[in-house]
Amino acid sequence: MALTTEQQAMLDIQTATETLRHNNQMIIMTAQMKLDAIRLAQQTLVENARSKPADEREITPADIAAFANALVVATNA
Repeated sequence: MALTTEQQAMLDIQTATETLRHNNQMIIMTAQMKLDAIRLAQQTLVENARSKPADEREITPADIAAFANALVVATNA
């Protein structure tokens, strides 16, 4: 049974809405994954630094970012 023009238009709107919702949800999930990777990287680097002498414990934001990016890449692989 063929859809009327109005039914097809409503179906197209619903499909577009669902696609947009899905895309937004994926953006949010990606951002959450990156934040989780940053938290994990920071915690891991701090724990690893505890075994070093006090003068060698410097952890920079770049260290955390690089490790977090590596975690994201490994997760997406």
